[in-house]
Amino acid sequence: MIEVKDLCFSRSDGDTQHKILNQLNLSVPAAQHLALLGDSGSGKTTLLHILAGLLPIDSGSVNVNNQELSLLNDKKLAFYRRRIGLIFQHYQLLDCLTVKQNILFQHKLNYANQPAIEFDHLVETLGLYNKLDALPHQLSGGEQQRVGIARALLNKPQIIFADEPTGNLDQKRSHQVVELLTGLCREREINLVMVTHSQQLTDYFDQVKILRDGRFE
Repeated sequence: MIEVKDLCFSRSDGDTQHKILNQLNLSVPAAQHLALLGDSGSGKTTLLHILAGLLPIDSGSVNVNNQELSLLNDKKLAFYRRRIGLIFQHYQLLDCLTVKQNILFQHKLNYANQPAIEFDHLVETLGLYNKLDALPHQLSGGEQQRVGIARALLNKPQIIFADEPTGNLDQKRSHQVVELLTGLCREREINLVMVTHSQQLTDYFDQVKILRDGRFE
């Protein structure tokens, strides 16, 4: 679950402070799915990065799964980031690793001595079984994004943050990827927060929030 109260975040440009998020409040119950919409520069990716523990806030409170992120030191923040799922627009796959190695990468960091018991089910569901020995550059954009989804889910997170995961895909593949992602998250009762520009994709989500000028409409 996510609870954000009176969140403020600014960026510095020389001597000038630009307020990106202003007194923002947000509540996402456990296992619910939230779509974040807004124009470019509205602050939606900044908010996602704050929730993922990648950016410190100016003031307010950000509580994710009963952890107040502003109270975590660097070591605990690093551990927090290892335990969540992150899915990126540009895939962030390791070019020198095969599909199988990319999918297993984060799981091995966190669960080195535990077998990845969901691996076969995930790669079959995501249509990657015949691509396991391929390198990322041999895959289509949709296939690369499905590898990113498998990697995130195999990590057994309670929550997944997805930053415009369909931004490089056509409309048909976008719907396929989001339908797969939301379906797998519901099956596992995983919180999902996804940034998107597409109003059409919001039909798959429990909540939709639109950011404008640092606040929700």
